[in-house]
Amino acid sequence: MQSKEDILDQLFELIRPHSEQPIELSEQTRLIEDVGLNSMKVMELVMQIEDHFDVSIPLNILPDVDTIGEFAKHLETLLEAR
Repeated sequence: MQSKEDILDQLFELIRPHSEQPIELSEQTRLIEDVGLNSMKVMELVMQIEDHFDVSIPLNILPDVDTIGEFAKHLETLLEAR
């Protein structure tokens, strides 16, 4: 099982190339406002994360995800359920 810190580190690596500007990523970084993702980029990112972690992310959780930390929490739950 992966720790939340491991999941966060991997998410940072996957998200960083999508950022419009170089920013310091943290758990509090907001995906839309801080990273600058639009709905199309969010879907691309979700597909990359699914491939990387070999997990299916239900789209109904996306409205509840604002920050990288919230995404990591949902992802951790999904990975534990496998």
